[in-house]
Amino acid sequence: MTKRFQVVGIGNAMVDVLCHTEESFLAENGVEKGIMQLIDRDRAVELYGRMGPSIEVSGGSAANTIAGIAALGGRTAYVGKVKDDQLGAIFAHDMRAQGAVYETPMAPGDAAHETGRCMVLVTPDGERSMNTYLGMSEHLGPDDIDTGMMADADWLYLEGYRFDGPDSHEAFARAIRACKAAGGRVSLTLSDPFCIERHRDAFHRMIVEDLDLLISNRAEMLAMFETEDLDSALDAAARAVDMVVCTESEKGAHVVTGGERWHVPAVPTDIVDATGAGDLFASGFLWGLAEGHAPRLCAQMGNVAASEVISHLGARPEADLGALYRAHGLA
Repeated sequence: MTKRFQVVGIGNAMVDVLCHTEESFLAENGVEKGIMQLIDRDRAVELYGRMGPSIEVSGGSAANTIAGIAALGGRTAYVGKVKDDQLGAIFAHDMRAQGAVYETPMAPGDAAHETGRCMVLVTPDGERSMNTYLGMSEHLGPDDIDTGMMADADWLYLEGYRFDGPDSHEAFARAIRACKAAGGRVSLTLSDPFCIERHRDAFHRMIVEDLDLLISNRAEMLAMFETEDLDSALDAAARAVDMVVCTESEKGAHVVTGGERWHVPAVPTDIVDATGAGDLFASGFLWGLAEGHAPRLCAQMGNVAASEVISHLGARPEADLGALYRAHGLA
């Protein structure tokens, strides 16, 4: 029986504030380059006041992935917490306009926390340094999980960043139970090496007990398995999970499944903004799996989607990904 959703994502619900800046701005404002740093509301206000001209677009790692799948025509839904405020309305509108189902109840306007936002500082080399105020997103809990939606998903896609929250672990557990009980499969993106350091034991339990697919980049894979050797990390992951995918920037991606391993080259691209590269890789890969394609072809689709999103500012696709797949002979 065909399920209503091919992929349901759970993660942060954010609005990204994107700004081109120089390396000196990072140093002057204590911003560590190339990673995601959690900040409080006061720091968010301070940093925003010092930034130059910026644009605001809906974001959140798994939300970007779901938006990318929806753009490909996939049947998707998203679960992420926002407040009934201006940024919350922007986020909800953008997800629905993209074609994804978004039904997570908004927190009331008098709630103590605001809709989350991420200040994305993009340096001339295209690298992004993210400063994230989680806000209401951090307070996603089990009551926000619609178990009927989870049961009606072929794939559940979980965002590692969302482990930074008091009730998020139980929210994930509730979603996983409902999905797997109905025959669905579970995937996780590790999100960030510092996120892994904060939650390694919880990630490890999920990897061993619940996952059908693990998605990460090189730095995350090495951090998760506490090694400097990628082959060793991939081998360790493959012993625990049926399918492992690891991106490696301009070197492409590695796929390990069924005792086989493939390296899939990247698509050469002039980098404008690296924000969302991993998110859109996951879009292409998961959409390919949901459509029944072989994992190696799915990785090629992921690389094409990633190349599109890094060619412009912002973490969501601007070009027709389906047309790009046809141009590359993938569909």
